[in-house]
Amino acid sequence: MKIEKLKSGSYRIRKMYKGVTYSVVTDYKPTQREAIKLLDQEMDKAQNKKIRMSFKEASDRYIESRSNVISPATVRGYKSIVRNLSDSFKRLLITDITNLDVQTEINAYSATHSPKTTSNACGFITAVLGMYCPNLTINIKLPQRIKKEPYIPTDEDIKKILDAAAGTQYYIPLILAVFGLRRSEICALTIDDLSGNILTIDKAKIEDSDGNWHIKTTKTVESTRKIYLPDVIANMIRSQGYIYRGHPNSIICWMTRMQKTLGMEHFSLHKLRHYYASTASSLGVPDVYIMQAGGWKTDHVLKSVYRHAQEDKKKDMQEFTAEYLQEVIL
Repeated sequence: MKIEKLKSGSYRIRKMYKGVTYSVVTDYKPTQREAIKLLDQEMDKAQNKKIRMSFKEASDRYIESRSNVISPATVRGYKSIVRNLSDSFKRLLITDITNLDVQTEINAYSATHSPKTTSNACGFITAVLGMYCPNLTINIKLPQRIKKEPYIPTDEDIKKILDAAAGTQYYIPLILAVFGLRRSEICALTIDDLSGNILTIDKAKIEDSDGNWHIKTTKTVESTRKIYLPDVIANMIRSQGYIYRGHPNSIICWMTRMQKTLGMEHFSLHKLRHYYASTASSLGVPDVYIMQAGGWKTDHVLKSVYRHAQEDKKKDMQEFTAEYLQEVIL
């Protein structure tokens, strides 16, 4: 318990109990006995105001309150976290949960989930508790993340997978992935998004928590962008009349099967974005132009950040990279 004098001349009594800070302000300096009594009254008052709500109910309300301002993929991720929490934790009253309860739950969660997934779960739990118990202090020890070196496809890998895709509905989507597009962006594209050699990316096809697919705005402001495509690829798209009409998951399933058939090192469709960044970087393209072409918001992939770029230079750099990729894949 701590008694401190405020600038106003009043006195504040503070005490932390089970991770929750209680405080009382008086216009006089109380004795220790008076301070204890005042704090006991405040704690009793707080207990009487307890929200009779389980963590499961609180998490559902938290998700619902944000459902219109976060992406369907984020909602799906939140619901997955809740499903994987223990029943005993989900039954706890939101106002009874302590730092120890959260740490115990995270310890159990980490036994069957990766450090990254565990960190996401901890962040969600903390956010829910922050909404309903703002005075609760959460300090959790998380498992150390294991740094993995991602496999970046080689030029040979790219040629093999594209040769196998030639003549199928996956050919153009894979080419666009090599040019730095996300699967969600590729699946949302229409022929109207292509004008000359410029492809406009301003929407994404996202799956919600019920398994339904919707066309939404792009992931971030930086994701809305225009990229340059060589004539041969732009004409190929116009000749076909569309980008892709299949199910988003079918591209991934086809890639996985084909990699096994060809005896290739497995890499995801998303790794083709990394291939784009790696290739452009090796050609000497400044990071800022690579980030703009790929719609990256941060420098996690590229390691360094440049905030400004001249529009004419950006186009030159995209054309330079696009012409090189054309030679590799066609």
